[in-house]
Amino acid sequence: MSYWLFKSEPDTWSWDQQVAKGDGGEEWNGVRNYQARNNMRAMKIGDRGFFYHSNIGKAVVGVVEVCALSHPDSTTDDPRWDCVDIKAVEPLNRPVTLDEIKADPRLAEMVLVKNSRLSVQPVTEAEWKLIRELGGL
Repeated sequence: MSYWLFKSEPDTWSWDQQVAKGDGGEEWNGVRNYQARNNMRAMKIGDRGFFYHSNIGKAVVGVVEVCALSHPDSTTDDPRWDCVDIKAVEPLNRPVTLDEIKADPRLAEMVLVKNSRLSVQPVTEAEWKLIRELGGL
């Protein structure tokens, strides 16, 4: 299993909206960055990810699961853009903020710290375990 982080502005698509979609999940569409798209193309069914509120809150707030493999993004006719579908699995017991992540030397190499603009990014197994722990899971 691989681990990922999905960034969303909560005023555009929030954790609560993701949860409301239920087990059917929702397309993670609208991504227009080749590196982020390639990350989605590498995903497998059952991979897990963090749901991260960007801009407002700046915190990991939940855990999601990839429930549909990479497919054409329904928000464009441009064949270059793909997306996956994700479903909510569980909320963190407490959000883990970007400031906390940046302050923890064990997370200094995390993509979120080094390339905070990338909207879909890989997370190492060690980072995954640590953030889950910090979030009370």
